Amino acid sequence: MTDQIRVETANRVTTVTINRPDKKNAINQAMYAAMADALIEYGTDDSIRALVITGAGDYFTSGNDLADFSTGSQSDELPPVARFLDTIQTCEKPVIGAVNGPAIGVGLTMLLHCDLVYAAQPATFAAPFVSLSLVPEAASSMLLPAAVGMAVANDVFLTGRALTAEEALQFGLVARVFSAAEFKTKTQELALAVANSAPSAMKRSKELIRHNRAAVTAHMHTESQYFREQLLSPDFAESVAAKMQKRPAVFK
Repeated sequence: MTDQIRVETANRVTTVTINRPDKKNAINQAMYAAMADALIEYGTDDSIRALVITGAGDYFTSGNDLADFSTGSQSDELPPVARFLDTIQTCEKPVIGAVNGPAIGVGLTMLLHCDLVYAAQPATFAAPFVSLSLVPEAASSMLLPAAVGMAVANDVFLTGRALTAEEALQFGLVARVFSAAEFKTKTQELALAVANSAPSAMKRSKELIRHNRAAVTAHMHTESQYFREQLLSPDFAESVAAKMQKRPAVFK
């Protein structure tokens, strides 16, 4: 397991920390594999009752590591990012998103599969896929409009607008917002409350709330196909080149 993903368990709670602060916690394929492994282990270990995903330092995550993505394999083998998204979407036990700072791209879309999402006041939420010549992922084009409404979701996806923590609370993307000083303590207290709840009731309640999993899975697979096609497109190549060269993209 890469040391860029830190996994710690105490008091029946596993905390998965995205631990690459020097790169704003950008996630590469090795990190996705480690997070998927942690979720799988959590799902099969009856002694663990809650799992928290958070970030080290000032960021939750700045999203995909673009250099890693642009040079990644295009084989038919399920890539680690897809395995992670499938695993978090199908996890039968409670998953908590503890958003300590900016949550960008997959940092936002993974939250739509978390059962509880809490934010620190410095947190922001953005999904700038279109600005990178990509499309939404992880069934977010289905789940985000359902969570915040079509108008706000379009504003986030199509213009790259970033929501503040207070806006995310207002629109229903997060459940609670805490000050930076109390954030860690409060999220730990809430995770312990979840871990100390009856596991059978927690599991069945999650099953009832997320009753549309088949539709979500189908939508996720359609997005994945479009996403992969965009990764191979000249527009994406130009977007990455422009970002690396710190210039505006020019599309033909």
